[in-house]
Amino acid sequence: MHCPQPHISSSSASAATAVSAAFDLKPAKRRGSYNCGRCGMPKKGHVCQVIPASITISTSTPISTPAAATTTETSSSAARPPHPHSARQPYSHLRRALDFDDVDIRCDSPERDLDGHDNPVPDRDPDPDSEIVSGGLPVGCLWDILRRLPPVGLLAAGSVCKGWRETTKRVWRAAEELRLLVPPKAQLRFIGSVLQKCPSLTRLSLKVESDVDATMLACIAFSCPNLESVEISTSDAAVNRITGDELGRFVADKRCLVSLKMEGCSNLGSFVLSSSSLSTLWLSDLYSLSKTVLNCPNLTEISLEFSCQENDTTDLNALVDGMGRSCPRLQNIHIASVRLSHAVVLSLTAANLRGLRMLSLVVGSEITDASVAAIASSYSRLELLDLSGSSITDSGIGMICNVFPNTLSRLLLALCPNITSSGIQFATAQLPLLELMDCGMTICDLNTQDSPSEGSSDNKHANALNSKLHLMYQKLIIKHSRLQKLSLWGCSGLDALCLSCPELNDLNLNSCKNLHPEKLLLQCPSLRNVHASGCKEVLIGSIKAQVSDSLASVENHFPCKRMGDGSKRIQAPNCVSQQSSDDGKKRRRIVGPRSCNVVVD
Repeated sequence: MHCPQPHISSSSASAATAVSAAFDLKPAKRRGSYNCGRCGMPKKGHVCQVIPASITISTSTPISTPAAATTTETSSSAARPPHPHSARQPYSHLRRALDFDDVDIRCDSPERDLDGHDNPVPDRDPDPDSEIVSGGLPVGCLWDILRRLPPVGLLAAGSVCKGWRETTKRVWRAAEELRLLVPPKAQLRFIGSVLQKCPSLTRLSLKVESDVDATMLACIAFSCPNLESVEISTSDAAVNRITGDELGRFVADKRCLVSLKMEGCSNLGSFVLSSSSLSTLWLSDLYSLSKTVLNCPNLTEISLEFSCQENDTTDLNALVDGMGRSCPRLQNIHIASVRLSHAVVLSLTAANLRGLRMLSLVVGSEITDASVAAIASSYSRLELLDLSGSSITDSGIGMICNVFPNTLSRLLLALCPNITSSGIQFATAQLPLLELMDCGMTICDLNTQDSPSEGSSDNKHANALNSKLHLMYQKLIIKHSRLQKLSLWGCSGLDALCLSCPELNDLNLNSCKNLHPEKLLLQCPSLRNVHASGCKEVLIGSIKAQVSDSLASVENHFPCKRMGDGSKRIQAPNCVSQQSSDDGKKRRRIVGPRSCNVVVD
């Protein structure tokens, strides 16, 4: 049964038609509707691009007459089906935007907290390449930009807009490595809030400028369940209050931990570390360890640096002996302590670590040539040997050259006062695989060193003899085909230097005060950095001149080409040297311009 309809006059009908047409162009939204009225897509983060069939793109002729309004209403009603979901306008740029600032103002759906699930599929993030943020910037581009920002910059980017905040949340969630600077006034809550943003974090590096205690370790362990690498470095004003028991519990709880590096471990006292996954352990600033137990069967690299205090009571013999028994897979060992002695070396050689490749025993003044003989007899496959600060002589260098000619590529003998220029020259001649050599403070001028004000006549005669012997070894000539880095820092007793090393790219001549410019010869075309801080101005000028001449000779070494009549050979310019050969595929190699930095400060 039809209800009676009210009578509407023609004029009233025209006005009603115009009003209806206006509302049809912009239909009202019912509260609780989460779909767009034009295309049927969810409105959250959606900007509709569907244009009704009755609306023209051009805006030069606005609709103003009742007849036009009537026509618009009819066509709009004909184009709109009763079920909007079944007849959507086809277009190729459907997108699910992260930009919530450009949402249609007619969308009245309540906003959710950004910390909750804003995506239609909470368990899976949408494809970043198919989304657009504010300004038409694809999420993929924004992702590449934001993931290169430091943590502070990433936190600031999250406050720009909602779309950026959502993208930064994805960057945090996908982050696997984090390097964070903790300022002095930062509280533990700040560290926890940052770490909780990164559930996938596996590598963490903290530079702490405030005190460190067990609470920070507990926060790291709770916030990063899948952590594999931890590095904690402290500033000069910060104090590390972590004890050995707390560190042992942290290592035991983190079953995925592979690498642990920590500075300022002066308050450990003792430690017992048990882990089947730990492979790298670096601890510095150790002092007076009463008990050390390392139950890490997969440990391959260990670095223990002790404080340079004479009253250190650490038993290095027991430490090295236990390390050799419980860590049979060690490959790299670094120990820096003033208590290193020949007995410690014997304990290390008794461990019989077959995989040892790198050995560094630093600041052990009691390490002598006998220690070198013990090392050479037990470990003949070393690739790196660092005996800086020891008391070895040229005889020890001879043993090193006899045992490691086919394996040793890095030799560090800094702060060894008993080594002369003859021993250094012999080492470079007998070690063909040598790539790095450090001889800082070895060839020193004994006359410039402080001598005791009161001493016996024997000491005076010994000093005079050493001075005469030292004057005999002031010239250094090195010719090597593979040497890349050479350090002669503090060699004030060196007055003549001749280097012929085609692969040398880094040379350290800091504080070589007695080196004469006329006795300096550098035939090193690959030099990139020459450190000359503390040298005389004349010597610095000679270095710059020789480096520039060497580079100029290399740059001007272009291939020559015979003229058309075959009568004369001329130097081929760059355009000719770049031409292809007869086959059209092989091109000549062009030596580009090179630069060498002479670092003075």
